[in-house]
Amino acid sequence: MKGQCLPFSQIPHTARLFLDYLSYSPSIRPFYPRSPLFPEWIKDEAPLVRYDEARRHAVSDVLERQNKAWGSGIKTLANIDRLRRGALAAVTGQQVVLFGGPLFSVFKALTAVKLADQATAAGVETVPIFWLATEDHDLAEVNHVSLLSDGGAPEVITTESRGVTDAPVGQVRFGPEIGPVLDRAASLLGESDVANWLRESYAPGQTLGSGFARLFARLFQDWGVILLDPSDPELHQLAAPILKAAIERSMEIDEALLARGKELESAGYHQQVKVTPATTLLFEVRDGARTAIRRKNGGFAVGTEPVTTGDLAQSVLAHPEKFNPNVLLRPVMQDYLLPTLTYTGGAAEVAYFAQVGVVYEKLLGRVTPVLPRFSATIVEPKPQRILERYGLTLVDLFHGPEKVRERIAAQSMSGDLKQTFEDAKGSLDKCMRAIRESLTRLDPTLTDAAGNASAKMHHQLSQLEARAARAESLRNDVISRHADAVSSALFPDKVLQEREIAGASFLARYGMGLLSDVYQLIHTDCHDHQVVEMQ
Repeated sequence: MKGQCLPFSQIPHTARLFLDYLSYSPSIRPFYPRSPLFPEWIKDEAPLVRYDEARRHAVSDVLERQNKAWGSGIKTLANIDRLRRGALAAVTGQQVVLFGGPLFSVFKALTAVKLADQATAAGVETVPIFWLATEDHDLAEVNHVSLLSDGGAPEVITTESRGVTDAPVGQVRFGPEIGPVLDRAASLLGESDVANWLRESYAPGQTLGSGFARLFARLFQDWGVILLDPSDPELHQLAAPILKAAIERSMEIDEALLARGKELESAGYHQQVKVTPATTLLFEVRDGARTAIRRKNGGFAVGTEPVTTGDLAQSVLAHPEKFNPNVLLRPVMQDYLLPTLTYTGGAAEVAYFAQVGVVYEKLLGRVTPVLPRFSATIVEPKPQRILERYGLTLVDLFHGPEKVRERIAAQSMSGDLKQTFEDAKGSLDKCMRAIRESLTRLDPTLTDAAGNASAKMHHQLSQLEARAARAESLRNDVISRHADAVSSALFPDKVLQEREIAGASFLARYGMGLLSDVYQLIHTDCHDHQVVEMQ
């Protein structure tokens, strides 16, 4: 395995907020308390983490119960004991996507391990914790995953398992319908430990939440990753004070969020989450479905039903298990339940923290620093051969499959025609230089006009060359196959591979040793995207 750095500035659609955060430019610093360079502030941040000892022991008991039920390894149970005795946490999290989700879910867990190890080495005892987002309600986002086929192209695998509309996705339970889905997944993954673990984890009777947890318990049994399902009633009981405060201080929090939104926009950034004067940070689960709570007429409305502030606060205390945080409260609830030294996530999560910082300030009095997770594209031998054959890089793929076909076709163009275009470009340059020199002597003001004319002629010549390349591509089926194969393997559906293709595919192909190889590539002082060639 060999990694090369690719700056995020070269990756399409990377938000300026995230780029400025990576460079920690002055314009971004009002929104983030710490730089993305973890080694610089580990020891300074640790004393700021305040955590009630009774809550520490209660949460540790829940984590021990949960992780034993999922089959977590000895190292994980030892880390829970370290947490019980005073360790801090490097936290990450992800939706409970079918079969463990895209590759970046694996990267998140390994990044948390790396951060915990680095903090511990610096003298700050820290353990890695993975927060399972079981309370999200968008089933369409988590009921499918893409696995690599024999030909290298991703194939979408979907379960038809359903629950109550808008129910928390972690509760969706599998029935017999999961059988054929598991069979297809196993046929794509081949004989491997991963395929066997999928069958065990996602058997009928399990849920999207428990399936993900059981699979990750297996994958990371040697890494000590502590898994946490926040839907546990005991955790909601422990979090009741923060849920109640979110209701009682909702107007104050909303005003702070609206002001932060204006600050972000004034600085030239976007708001990741739209906030309105009616916004609250909670949902109530009614009849199995998450129901939005909004501020209305000096009180609240749960769906369409009005309720007073006092009654709603009392309901939260009486039945905290019925209330779920939204995306802006979730990290605050997380860091009320955990002694979090740092959270690590992707670009969108980093953007959330620019807004959620004001919620932290209001409810916890401390803003948890966020760090970018490890990011990479894995280049297997077959795509690597195509890249090398045609002189392509990952950046070339960002222009889309059609442009890749043109680029490959240009490389494959007949020698005579290719040379003719090169000769034409050379002749054009020579002629235009002579014209510019003559015009400069005649009338220097015409020099720019000559330059513009030269650029236009070069553009027309390049357009003609591209049309010739397209004609070559249409004539040559091999070119199309190669272009489609390399694009679907490395930039599928015009998104980064890590966001589309399941981590299970790569672990099935390369074994658990792949986790160790990736771990070695994670450097917390370097946040470029890595292009990783498999040797």
